[in-house]
Amino acid sequence: MNFATRALLELQETTLLAARAARGLFKRPRYIPEAIAQMDSIGVGSLTIIILTGFFTGAVLTLQTFPTLKYYGAQDQTGYLVALSLIRELGPVLTALMVAGRVGSAISAELGSMTVSQQIDAMRALGTDPIRKLVAPRILALIITLPLLTVIADTCGMIGGGTVASLYTACPLVPTGLRFGMVFPATI
Repeated sequence: MNFATRALLELQETTLLAARAARGLFKRPRYIPEAIAQMDSIGVGSLTIIILTGFFTGAVLTLQTFPTLKYYGAQDQTGYLVALSLIRELGPVLTALMVAGRVGSAISAELGSMTVSQQIDAMRALGTDPIRKLVAPRILALIITLPLLTVIADTCGMIGGGTVASLYTACPLVPTGLRFGMVFPATI
């Protein structure tokens, strides 16, 4: 079998698996406890690397862009640049890469070992659809946790950028004209 035929067959199998998993998200039975366990494994398990990646990305972005902006007299726009680039591009991409690297390999290893030890064949023999039991909860967990992890990465990136801006560039974290009463006027 030549390369093109194998590639097309692999694409067909992947598409069919994705379609069956998407259909499994909406049909009963729903495996909610399995999805919650996967959210814990995917979301909470990835928090450390997401926080570190986001923080240091924001810090390095501030460290690299401040001198250039200062040269053009726009150093007060550093925070805006860091926040915009993190929210639009870097936060979602780096979060997806970190989760794919950490969780993708773990899911592949887990399902591969289940195939080798014939656990998936046993599920089929007992009348359980392995796609709906194993794949659909993982996809649901990824759909729910990836946006939340992206928000956390963006926030940590802006905190990292603000920390570097205040320590390295002597820029205040809060603009000098901004006071607490301006943010929360009803509390004063």
